[in-house]
Amino acid sequence: MARGGIMLSGLSRWSDASLLLMRLVVGGFLIFGVWDNITSAERMAEFAGFLAKWKFPFPELMAPLSVWAQFACGAAFIAGALTRWAGLLCAIHFIIAILMVDRFAGIRGSFPAAALVVIGLHLATAGPGKIAVDAMFGGRRR
Repeated sequence: MARGGIMLSGLSRWSDASLLLMRLVVGGFLIFGVWDNITSAERMAEFAGFLAKWKFPFPELMAPLSVWAQFACGAAFIAGALTRWAGLLCAIHFIIAILMVDRFAGIRGSFPAAALVVIGLHLATAGPGKIAVDAMFGGRRR
């Protein structure tokens, strides 16, 4: 069989491009998800009310903390900067979302947050790939 054959090992040459694509899509999604809270005090207050409803401690503090953490993760993923730290923060952030809220929505309701946990853990362990700010400073995966 041709090199790569049935195992499609030739596709591995695109791993850095696929990591970049994943970082751009997920980072954009994270930023899009909180942009209304960042640009509108009313939406931020609604989010604080949502957190209060779900019995989060200090919802007026936790709402902006959650929003800015998600925004920071998104920006870091897009740039490929501090990617491993952003991956850990993303995973922790969405584990909390699952434990506090999404678990009551069942598997389908929890899936988006669970996917973000897995993606965060993947980026924390694999790093951003070669097409990233981190790669310029020796942080690329081996």
